[in-house]
Amino acid sequence: MTQSEVQAAHHEIRASVREFVEREVLPICDELDNRDQEIPLSVIGKMAELGYFGLIFPPEYGGMGLDTAAMAIVTEELSRGWLSVGSVMTRMLITGSLIMAHGTEEQKRRFLPKICSGELLTAAAFTEPDVGSDTAAMKLRAERHGDRYLLTGEKTWCTFANRAHVLTVLARTHADAKPKHKGLSILLVEKIPGDSFAPPELGGSPIPTIGYKGMRSYSLQFDGYACPAENLLGGEEGKGFYQLMATYEYARIQTAARAVGVAQAAYEAALDYSRERVQFDQPIASFQVIRHKLAHAATEIEAARRLCYYAAEMKDTGRRCDLEAGMAKVFAAEMAERVTSEMLQVFGGYGYSREYPAQRFWRDARVFRIFEGTSEIQYEVIARRLIGDK
Repeated sequence: MTQSEVQAAHHEIRASVREFVEREVLPICDELDNRDQEIPLSVIGKMAELGYFGLIFPPEYGGMGLDTAAMAIVTEELSRGWLSVGSVMTRMLITGSLIMAHGTEEQKRRFLPKICSGELLTAAAFTEPDVGSDTAAMKLRAERHGDRYLLTGEKTWCTFANRAHVLTVLARTHADAKPKHKGLSILLVEKIPGDSFAPPELGGSPIPTIGYKGMRSYSLQFDGYACPAENLLGGEEGKGFYQLMATYEYARIQTAARAVGVAQAAYEAALDYSRERVQFDQPIASFQVIRHKLAHAATEIEAARRLCYYAAEMKDTGRRCDLEAGMAKVFAAEMAERVTSEMLQVFGGYGYSREYPAQRFWRDARVFRIFEGTSEIQYEVIARRLIGDK
């Protein structure tokens, strides 16, 4: 395809997703957020039918074979409606890209088509109660017993765990490995969806959060939960750390796109409100202080969007892009927090009320500086690349 054809295709994708969001998401998101309710499964099913879960995966495995920029555009538009809707894709993207890059051919044939179609929903179980950014220090054990592994330990911040059919679990298969990261493996742990999980071998407890509603995050307790040995990613132990690090490029680009979408929604809401709200006999949009807030927001959003798209383009070249993905993620994350706070200010007291969505955007935006690698970790990744560390 020529560059103009690619741009036209991206424009069509954006228009299509925006129409879906306006029809299926916007009419329900504020009420569900206020009631702390989950995204309806019917909406997730429609997302699957439209191919959102298989965007970047090859057609031979059930995907659409689109580029990373298309994934970013879809993510941005879904998140513009409701962050949680844009984040459903993240689960399938993480698991699917891990399988695509590192899985055996049998694993690709068995899992990828069902992930792309939405028949299998997935969740990532990487973080532990005492281990976040220090990935190499993970403790959950996976001990081999014949043709299966038995998992024992805890994971936390596993978003979407209750609805998932597959948990992508980073586990320690070699307790005494030196260095520690060489003792980690990734297992594709199958389960039955539902809030009850599978006690006593697998329990789940929801974590109350101030934002990011629509999807619930869980603490998970594994007590001898079985996983078939054939579900060891790539069929070789000790590769989990390296497999996971390679996948973070996609995840961070997608997170940057989510942040852009949330900030864009906050900006649009504030822009509309500034035209409608009258003070001192004129719309508040006529006051310089409001106009400048809007101008700063629009500029920051566009800068983050361009960083995100540049990282996506780099990813599609096949070259290493952890620097570009890290820059896009950290800039977009911090931009979203600033912009949603300033756009809430445009609403004045109403911004603090659940009658308006400004507070939802603000609450949701705060999570971006934490998940998929904290801002502090992103700056360290960037700095190491800049000074020549590998």
